[in-house]
Amino acid sequence: MASGFFVLLDDIAAIMDDVAVMSKVAAKKTAGILGDDLAVNAEKASGFASSRELPVLWAISKGSLLNKIIILPIAFLLSAFFPVAIIVILVLGGLFLAYEGAEKIYEFIFPHKHEESQGITEDVMTEEQILEAEKGKIKSAIVTDFILSVEIVIIALGTVIGQPITQQIIVTSIIALIATIGVYGIVALIVRMDEAGYKLIKFSKKEKSISKFIGNILVKALPLVIKSLTVIGTIALILVAGGIFVHYIPYFHHLAAEINIPSIIKEFVAGLVLGFVVLGFVNLFKLIFKKKEPAL
Repeated sequence: MASGFFVLLDDIAAIMDDVAVMSKVAAKKTAGILGDDLAVNAEKASGFASSRELPVLWAISKGSLLNKIIILPIAFLLSAFFPVAIIVILVLGGLFLAYEGAEKIYEFIFPHKHEESQGITEDVMTEEQILEAEKGKIKSAIVTDFILSVEIVIIALGTVIGQPITQQIIVTSIIALIATIGVYGIVALIVRMDEAGYKLIKFSKKEKSISKFIGNILVKALPLVIKSLTVIGTIALILVAGGIFVHYIPYFHHLAAEINIPSIIKEFVAGLVLGFVVLGFVNLFKLIFKKKEPAL
């Protein structure tokens, strides 16, 4: 009885060791997409009133966890019984990401007014307007997170295909959990940079002190960080989408193999081109339906 118990413990230890090794490999494979996820979600989580930043981030984080809860079992089932569906979902998600990236570039080149362009501020909006605007931004962030989460889960799952189903579930779930806690933890630190800076300045008793110096840097750096993340997030959307197209659409895969340029450029061009194609169709449909609307 005792020897059997120790054998069981030894088996559990061996399984956990295998899980640790595979989790490390999966983390390396998904490092790039996790970096893109951070940039995109940091940009999505910015622009809220200071007092609402953490509640909004918490709402997005809960949505992200719910995304993972939905995606994981579906991914395991599709991988086992209908693997082609995973590729279809990835490509459709890539089209959406490419569209979002292309739309941001289009708005930068041809700026036009829209409701959230100046952010959500307490001094110029009523409480009802703030909550309504927040709902829209939270929904948009969760939808984008869902698509990025699909990519993260599929890549992580791909590193453990062929392993026992238990290890597949544990490893992929660990990566999915890291993708939520790690990414949104860092996002929370970024968006609260200025608050931390103000507190360091406030509690500094000397006119010239290290804490006051650091506080001023944090306050001044936040707008630059947010602007940088907006650019990085847009590029990340296009790169993630382009990576999906190049790896999972045979035509683009063969075309990319024949072109002797760095893969990152191939992926960016593929994402950008298809993004603007989708944007063109979306704008065309909007124009058609707008014309069909009866005049009031």
